[in-house]
Amino acid sequence: MYGTQSKRDLALEFQSQIPILRPSIHSRRANLTVKFQDLYMFTVEGNVDDVNVLNEVREKVRKQGRVWWALEANKGANWYLEPSISEGIALKSSLKFSTLANAITLKRLIRKGIPPLLRPKVWFSLSGAAKKKSTVPESYYDDLLKAVEGKVTPATRQIDHDLPRTFPGHPWLDTPEGHAALRRVLVGYSFRDSDVGYCQGLNYVAALLLLVMKTEEDAFWMLAVLLENVLVNDCYTTNLSGCHVEQRVFKDLLAKKCPRIATHLEALDFDVSLVATEWFLCLFSKSLPSETTLRVWDVLFYEGAKVLFHVALAIFKMKEDELLLTHHVGDVINILQKTTHHLFDPDELLTVAFDKIGSMTTNTISKQRKIQEPAVMAELDQRLRRLNSLKLEDK
Repeated sequence: MYGTQSKRDLALEFQSQIPILRPSIHSRRANLTVKFQDLYMFTVEGNVDDVNVLNEVREKVRKQGRVWWALEANKGANWYLEPSISEGIALKSSLKFSTLANAITLKRLIRKGIPPLLRPKVWFSLSGAAKKKSTVPESYYDDLLKAVEGKVTPATRQIDHDLPRTFPGHPWLDTPEGHAALRRVLVGYSFRDSDVGYCQGLNYVAALLLLVMKTEEDAFWMLAVLLENVLVNDCYTTNLSGCHVEQRVFKDLLAKKCPRIATHLEALDFDVSLVATEWFLCLFSKSLPSETTLRVWDVLFYEGAKVLFHVALAIFKMKEDELLLTHHVGDVINILQKTTHHLFDPDELLTVAFDKIGSMTTNTISKQRKIQEPAVMAELDQRLRRLNSLKLEDK
C-alpha cells in the first residue's frame, strides 16, 4: 500500500503535500474572511490570523516529519513496533531500558503529531488494526461485502439516508465514488457487529478514516479496532448506554478538574451533554478542523479513550474566563462552537489537554464508569418502561 519509493523520495513527497497558504494582499489588509482547503480537502473559513496559525502549524509538521524520517533511517522503518514492557514480555535489563526509552520517545512524538504520509502505516500498526486483520482470512472484507450485497436492514436504510449528509461539499466524499466507498465500510461493519449495527456519528468517523487510510479495507479495520478495542463498550449500541456513561463521567471530571466552570454551568442549568455528546460520538470530527481532529486521533489510537476526556476538558479550560461571564445556555454553546471551529492549532489544544488538565489514568476512568453504569442502566430502563406504557395507552 505504501509503494516502493525510497525514504528520501517519500520525505520529499511529504514536504510537498503541506502547502503554505497565501491569502491575497487585499485580504491581508482588510483582515477579511478567506476560504481555503486544508490537507484533507475540506473547505475552511477563517481570517488572516487563522491562516497564519495554520502556516505556523504546518511548519511544525514539516519539522516533525524530518524527526520521524531520521528515526526511520537510524532505527528502521518499524522502530515503533518494538514490544512494550507492559506486554509482559521477559526482557533483559538492557533491552528493557531500550524499550522503555523507545516508548517514552514514541509517546512524546505522537503527541507532537504523526506526519500525514506516515499516519496510515503508524495508525494501522499501533492501534491493533493490523493484528486484528491478521486473525481472519485475507479475503474477509471482500467476502463480507459479497455476503451482504443487496441486503436491506434498518441500518442500511439509515446509512443510505446519512451518506449525502456526511461532509457535504467535500470534493471526494460527496461524490458517487465517495458515497459508495463509505457505504461499503459502514454496511460491512453493521453486519460484522449486529449489536452496534449502525449509529449516526459513525458516518463522520468512517469518512475521515477513509481519507486518511486511503483504502476501504484499512478504513474498515480501523473502524473495527476503534469500536471493539479503543472505545468503551456500548457507545454506539441502540440505547447508547456507553455514551450516556461517558457523559456522566465527563461531568464528574469537569467538576474535579474545572470546578469554577462546573459550578457556574450548574447555576445556568447547563447540561454538558448538549455539546459533549457530539464530541464523543463523532470523536470531534464534526467540531474541530480536520487537521486538529487527526492530531487528537493520533494520540487516541495510541493512548486510548481517556484522550477524549482530556481534549473535552481542555476545550472548556481554554475558554474558562469567557464561560464564567455567560448568563444564558445559548451563550455557552456559542462560545464552545466558535472555539472548536477555529481551533487550528492542535499544539495549543493538546498542551492544555495534557499539561494543564493533569494526569488521568485509564484505570481511574474505568472505575468512574463502573460507578456510573448502574444509574445509567436504571434510567434507560425507566425510560423504556415509560415509552412502552405510552404505546399501550395509545393503543
